[in-house]
Formats: sequence, structure tokens, C-alpha cells
Amino acid sequence: MPEIKTDDGCTIHVEVEGPEHAPVLMMSNSLGTNLHMWDDQAGPFTRHFRLVRYDRRGHGRSGVPQGPYTMERLGRDVLSVLDGLGIAKINWCGLSMGGMVGMWLGANAGDRIDKLILSNTAAYFPDRSSWDARIKMVREKGLEGMVDANMERWFTKGFRERSPAAMAKMRDMFLATKVDGYVGCGEAIRDMDHRPLLAKITVPTLVIAGKYDPATTLEAGEFIQAHIPGARIAVLDAAHISNLEQPQAYADTVLGFLLN
Repeated sequence: MPEIKTDDGCTIHVEVEGPEHAPVLMMSNSLGTNLHMWDDQAGPFTRHFRLVRYDRRGHGRSGVPQGPYTMERLGRDVLSVLDGLGIAKINWCGLSMGGMVGMWLGANAGDRIDKLILSNTAAYFPDRSSWDARIKMVREKGLEGMVDANMERWFTKGFRERSPAAMAKMRDMFLATKVDGYVGCGEAIRDMDHRPLLAKITVPTLVIAGKYDPATTLEAGEFIQAHIPGARIAVLDAAHISNLEQPQAYADTVLGFLLN
């Protein structure tokens, strides 16, 4: 699978699958995960789309340059991937941090987007101090010091209890994230304020929110939907990583939007 170099020299790991001449759907994951968080959706999505998944800088098999990173930098990484693959236009589905990058793309590179899905995400976090505290803890104790609390934010109690295999996969994925990558991306989230961008997004947009999401709340999703012209919202019976907690409902929701 291709390794794409960005304009600042970072290597981005990309995986492409599905019918060669189908429209492209690009997926973007949350902070502290890699492209395999979408494994449950790969089958349903590749029936209709050429699927492009990638590891954000600082994550998975991509490079880990020194931070801090910015949302603009992360958005430009995506454009480098598209240019490297020779892809003019995509549909975008980003969850959590992937949705934040998607907002930047929708406002600044709308000519590269057919449809935009912003899942379990937020445009702004008013309390920067909570991100400062998280970054400090990760620098001092590593990701092991927060993995349990993170799983509680990501998934409802019921899902954690009934899905030990999924929980083990996500714990391992989270703990495999490089500290410098997590911190660099955490700083990008801390410093983000996408509120002025939302009105500039003119492509068809679907917001997906989790009813029980404590990380990017239903209210945060409703704010995004209310400020993007014509955007729709779908609410799933899940916490933060809704595509793992409700894989079938998630795939149906995404495909229902993209294929109609």
C-alpha cells in the first residue's frame, strides 16, 4: 500500500481497496487510533466505493514529526494524499478528530469534496485547560495512565461488558499510539476553533452524533448541524466511537446519505 510524502516531508501510510473506478470514500479516524478502527465498515463500503483509509501523522504506520500540529497541517496532509494518489474528489467520513479535519477540508477545499460526514465530533472546546492537563499526563505517564478512562469515554458500559474482543482491539490500538503523535494531535484539538468555518461549508453534509457521547456531545453535533447550511443530523445509540459500538447502524446511516 502506498506511502505518501507530504510537502513537509512526513510519510503518511495509506491503504486503498474496493472497485477501481467507483467513487472514492475517504475515512479518517479518531485521536489515538489507526485506520483499522474502520475494519467493520470496510466490507459494506467497498461494495459501493473505492475506500481510502490512512493513518494520520503521529499515528499508526505514518511518520511522527515533532509537534505541535494544527488542523490546517492535518488537512493539508489529506490533500497531499489525494494528489499523491491522483484523486480529484472524494466523499469524506471522519470520526472525532477525523471530523475536525473534515470541517477544515469542507471550508478550505470544498472543491475536492462531494459529500461530507462529520461523526462524533466538535467544532470547538471552550476549556483548553482540560486538554493541557491531558497532554501533561500523557507526557509524564504515557498512554497507559489514561487508557481505562479513555475506554469509558469511548464506549457505553454495556458495550464494554459485552464486547471484550472489540475492547481489547481498541485498548491495544490506543496504547500503540506514539506519545509524541498523541500530544501533537492533542495540541491541534486544544487550539482548534472551527466555529467561523462552518458557514463556509457548502457541500452536502451529514452530522452523526452518539446519544451517550461524553467526549463530543450530542449538543456539539447539533451545533455543527445548525451552523452548516442544509446539514442533516443522525443520532446513534452509542457513545463516542459509534462505528464500533453500532457497526451496522453506522454503515447503514453513512450509505443512506451517500447513495441518495
